[in-house]
Amino acid sequence: MNTAALSHRFCVAPMMDWTDRHCRHFMRLCSSKALLYTEMVTTGAILHGDAHRHLRFDPFEQPLALQLGGSNPAELAASALIAEALGYQEINLNVGCPSDRVQNNMIGACLMAHAPLVADCVAAMQAKVKIPVTVKCRIGIDHLDSDQALAAFIHEIATRSACRTFIIHARIAILQGLSPKQNREVPPLNYPRVYWIKQQFPQLEIVINGGICSLDEATLHLQQVDGVMLGREAYHNPWLLHDVDERLFGCAASSATRASTLQDYYDYIEQQLAEGVPLHHMTRHLLGLFHGQYGGKVFRRHLSDLVHKPGAGLEVLEAALASVTSRSIRPAADTVSS
Repeated sequence: MNTAALSHRFCVAPMMDWTDRHCRHFMRLCSSKALLYTEMVTTGAILHGDAHRHLRFDPFEQPLALQLGGSNPAELAASALIAEALGYQEINLNVGCPSDRVQNNMIGACLMAHAPLVADCVAAMQAKVKIPVTVKCRIGIDHLDSDQALAAFIHEIATRSACRTFIIHARIAILQGLSPKQNREVPPLNYPRVYWIKQQFPQLEIVINGGICSLDEATLHLQQVDGVMLGREAYHNPWLLHDVDERLFGCAASSATRASTLQDYYDYIEQQLAEGVPLHHMTRHLLGLFHGQYGGKVFRRHLSDLVHKPGAGLEVLEAALASVTSRSIRPAADTVSS
């Protein structure tokens, strides 16, 4: 497998309950260049659960990275080996999730207080696989909230392993007292700390994450760091991905429209329906497709109201699309709030 061309210039964040295989398939229709990440999958789910169900993906989703959750070097190494054999192009270690549940299993942001263990985990995976192993972390946790503390964490891992890519969410995580949702919103963004880390470690690839809402913002960040990662904005407004290839990778402009991209998704939906997957498992990721478009509310309401009915099939999606395309689209539709 050739991973030399794997680029972190634009990435879509791993998001629990959101970036499943159905979501990723649609996102890939919007952008051929964006690096996609799975939801976090724990080593326990892979080694002691249904690995096929948790790791299943369509080759069409490539380039695709698996985010792993765990803190046992041997279990992480075994899981990474399985993922590599299945075709994943990168393994990413979750050192950023602040939820109580994962903390109790020594997963996520709590590991930022244990840099030597993180280094051991990364090194163990690197010893087993040939694909890149990367780390996604916060700029700090609780009392470990300084430029120097983050630099010490990065230095420990980069020195004791061959990790060269760090994806940094530009907020600290408050491990006691804030919910995961609050941890995505309450701690203030500190982009300068991520920029400073890039200056201190120019040999490393630094990707910035957190609160980025447009490709204009992404372009500004790319003047300071090597890559950007978008999460909620890319999910709730997936058509943003349509311009990624042209604006950030220099590809020719795409002539695809929202409607044509949705129609390209029909074959996949029919295939999944034939396998017994309920329609709403695919359509729930499409609610933001017509974000900012005249008729977007009608599209969302049509899907929300009808996809759960017994026997719901592709005709529901076709009718939802017709409800938008049959309306008079205003000239400034891209800027009109729905």
